[in-house]
Amino acid sequence: MMQVRCGTLFTGTETTGHPGWTLGYDETGITYVGPTEAAPPTTPDQVLDYGEFFVMPGLQDVHTHLAYGNAKTEEDIDLYQPMEFRALRGLFFAQKVLAAGYTSICAPGDAGQISLSVRNAIDYGLFEGPRVTAAGRYLTSRQGLTDWYPSWIGAPDTSIGKLIANKDEAVEEIRIQAKNGVDCIKLAMDGVQTRPDGSLIAAFNQEEANVMVAEAHRLGRKVVAHSRGREATLYCARAGVDLIFHAYYLDDECLEAMLKSGSTIGPTMTFPRNIIDLTQPSEPAALKGRPSQVEREYEIACTNLQKARRAGIPMLTGSDSGFAVTPYGEWHALELQIFVEHLGFSTAEALQAATRVTAGFMSHGEKLGVLEPGRFADFIAVRGNPLADISILQDKARIPHVHLAGKRMDIPDRPYDPHQVTDKSWTNWNDLYTQARVKELRLNRPRLGAQH
Repeated sequence: MMQVRCGTLFTGTETTGHPGWTLGYDETGITYVGPTEAAPPTTPDQVLDYGEFFVMPGLQDVHTHLAYGNAKTEEDIDLYQPMEFRALRGLFFAQKVLAAGYTSICAPGDAGQISLSVRNAIDYGLFEGPRVTAAGRYLTSRQGLTDWYPSWIGAPDTSIGKLIANKDEAVEEIRIQAKNGVDCIKLAMDGVQTRPDGSLIAAFNQEEANVMVAEAHRLGRKVVAHSRGREATLYCARAGVDLIFHAYYLDDECLEAMLKSGSTIGPTMTFPRNIIDLTQPSEPAALKGRPSQVEREYEIACTNLQKARRAGIPMLTGSDSGFAVTPYGEWHALELQIFVEHLGFSTAEALQAATRVTAGFMSHGEKLGVLEPGRFADFIAVRGNPLADISILQDKARIPHVHLAGKRMDIPDRPYDPHQVTDKSWTNWNDLYTQARVKELRLNRPRLGAQH
């Protein structure tokens, strides 16, 4: 049995850390958690001295898209790299997530069987990486997220969305994904279609949502849903969706339905926060006014999500990593800081959300997220005390040791060229160079020389 002598040990179930405790584990999992003086006898070669560290359960991210590749455009996600390459790329990026202290992730909706393949390659011992809870393609409609392309194109086979025309097609797709071995089913319950008052329209009606959730549950799969709008959030809660992403426009009726069905929320505030804070004025997103639109929604979301927290709705931590503004391994722990600074969580509550609470959704969740006998020995060693300053978890240099099933991971920080790995969309200019625009920019054309 190995023993870790901790400076402070945070189990994930309490609001404080325990100075001078020891964590013991063997090949079966954790065997001892408690005061060092009461630990079973052992030999010096079986002791890890983490006396300078804050030891805690490995972090959990319930919203990491392994197939996206740090994309800048939807086309980057869906079209310009073959599925086989995307799977290899996804494994590479999964290791970056692990190195940042995240020992378990959910990949909630990816093209083909990319996340399944990454999950299996790790589970079968071919490569090291985090534990992966995998979904397949989003089930979407003509009004839903991932049906980005014109109706005369539809959703390409290589895209992250599966366009569903009716309930029978939805049931068949759920059965195919279940046969392929997904852990959860992803529904695109709303998208970008709005009513004249600006409210988002649910992509599926209540009856359709009920049928899809019931079939997924019958087959033993959990259900996650992209749902920003009030209508979609209400339909999800009534249908019993296990995890509702975003839920920014929820109201009291939604909360009542969630409390009745047991639905949880994954706010995923890191993605909009980074759009607001990081988008540069010259970028297309800024020129289209997206940061200001997102900021207005972010403020609404904070108000409504605080109501959900006070009502007792469990909230899971996720970052929506996989986009250019949320690169893998970089911003996952920003979600914890947002929970504290904008949603009213204490630092202990945020740590519990990122460990024990979020682990409850994951595959083998009963073995994750808490340091206690019988659980997996997935833990990290942190320089500093996140209970005092939650933001230190964003500094990868402060997390020198990541253990998965007790084994200390050694993931090299390999650089890569995004222009080769990801950026394949044929976007050559960000502006329209009319004569008027050239004058605005004060661009001086060179004199045209004579042609000989």
